[in-house]
Amino acid sequence: MKRLQGKVAIVTGSSSGIGKAIALTFAQEGARVVVSARRQALCREVVAQIKERGGEAMAMPTDVADEAQVERLITDTVAAYGRLDILVNNAGIGGGSRIADTGTDDFDRVLNTNLRGTFFCCRAGFRQMMKQKTGGTILNMSSVCGIQAWAGTGTYSASKHGIMALTKSLADEGRPYKIKVSAICPGGVADGLVDASPDEILRSEQISPYDIAETAVYLATLGPYAVVHQVIVDRLGADW
Repeated sequence: MKRLQGKVAIVTGSSSGIGKAIALTFAQEGARVVVSARRQALCREVVAQIKERGGEAMAMPTDVADEAQVERLITDTVAAYGRLDILVNNAGIGGGSRIADTGTDDFDRVLNTNLRGTFFCCRAGFRQMMKQKTGGTILNMSSVCGIQAWAGTGTYSASKHGIMALTKSLADEGRPYKIKVSAICPGGVADGLVDASPDEILRSEQISPYDIAETAVYLATLGPYAVVHQVIVDRLGADW
């Protein structure tokens, strides 16, 4: 039996990088996957890869910073597959510099996608899972910058620290409904090498995006009375 057989999962930001690795892995494990990102053509390419491997998926281009698009993502997923079991809020962008050099527009752009977008997705997905009354799993992609911060990371770290707070609050709110909410905090991922060979990823001396994907599968398949609130997956030897 595949580990996610029969589950319906949305993965935002899954046209490339970590999100794509999660979408491919979830589909391989039997989930019906909604591939969601802003770039429609790339979403379709990921769906094609999933189908070539015998999986089931559909593309739903979405800008998570747009509240209406997020609501439509959830509604259309349920219309197509009947339910939502797993929501991976992976969509995010980098940006910012030292705080004194960061423009307001750059700050807003990062916070709107990373934090506001995650909020929109958490809210819409949580409401759907509450309505179903069968529990569910929400995984928020934070970062090692969500638990630490360094010079030059202020804007990005602020968005990822905010995601940690959202995750902790929603996890507490989800307990009566058997909705589990966890944060994954990666650092140093070779996210541009999703389609590379394992040897190529290894030679990059960075974490494989499939290590993050396996972490997501682990969190989504824990027993009914177990939850892991946060997982830090950092590069071997990283100093933080």
